[in-house]
Amino acid sequence: MKKIIVCILMAASLVGTLDAATVGDDGLHKAPWIQDTFKDLNEDLAEANVEGKRLMVIVEQQGCIYCRKMHEEVFIIPEIEKILQDSFYVVQINMFGDVEVTDFDGDVLPEKKMVKKWGALFTPSIYFFPEEVLPGTSASQAAVASMPGAFGRWTTQNMLMWVLEKGYSLDEPFQKYHARKFTEQQ
Repeated sequence: MKKIIVCILMAASLVGTLDAATVGDDGLHKAPWIQDTFKDLNEDLAEANVEGKRLMVIVEQQGCIYCRKMHEEVFIIPEIEKILQDSFYVVQINMFGDVEVTDFDGDVLPEKKMVKKWGALFTPSIYFFPEEVLPGTSASQAAVASMPGAFGRWTTQNMLMWVLEKGYSLDEPFQKYHARKFTEQQ
C-alpha cells in the first residue's frame, strides 16, 4: 500500500511540472509566451502593436526563487497563461546578463547595466508599456505600471487586466481595482 501511495504522489508531482517553463542556458525560465528578440525596445513595442498586444518586460535572474515561484505556480494558471499568450508581448531581461539592450531613448547597454539604469532592484520586476512611447524616454520613465517581486494569482491576474483595461489612465488606482476585482472573484 505504501508503494502505491508513493507512486501516486510521484506521478502527481510530475503532472504539476509538465506545464512549467523550462530553464534555458542562461538559467532563466523560458515560457512559450516569452519572445526571443534583439532586445531593442522600440522594435519590440512596434512588434507588440502589430500583433495587437501590450509590451511587457520581465527582469529576472538565475537562481531567483521568486522568479521560479512565478513561472511554476502563477504564470502556469490557465487563465493567466492565456492572458500572457494572447495579450502580451513579453521580453525577458537577465539582471546580470551581457546581451545588449536598446532602450526607448536609444541607449545601448548590456542587460546588467540597463537594469541598473532602470533602477530595478528586485527579481522578478515586470514593466508594462503604453502603445506609444515618446522619443527620448527611457523604459523606466515610459512604464505605465510595474510589479516588483512575486505576487499570487489574483494580484498578478488583476494587474494584467488593469493594464489591458488601461486602468492607469483612469481614476481607480490599481489597489482599489484589485480589491474590487478580488471581492468579485471570491
